[in-house]
Amino acid sequence: MAICIMYKPALRTRPRYYRVEIAMNLFEEVSVMREWGVKGGKGRTMISIFGNLRDASLAADGFRRKALRKGYARS
Repeated sequence: MAICIMYKPALRTRPRYYRVEIAMNLFEEVSVMREWGVKGGKGRTMISIFGNLRDASLAADGFRRKALRKGYARS
């Protein structure tokens, strides 16, 4: 399991978070779970299923890079 948590500081609104996690599921597939939202609030979650770890890792890295471009910073 690998987890990457990033935060986006905000001056006028509450800080935001973005979390990407890679994990094996019960059906021997690899899941990439993304969670995002405002700190202290109810976040949103999306799970993508991949057949192998390489594809899941590439997708998770793409999600991480996209969040960094949007202003999130690694914690």
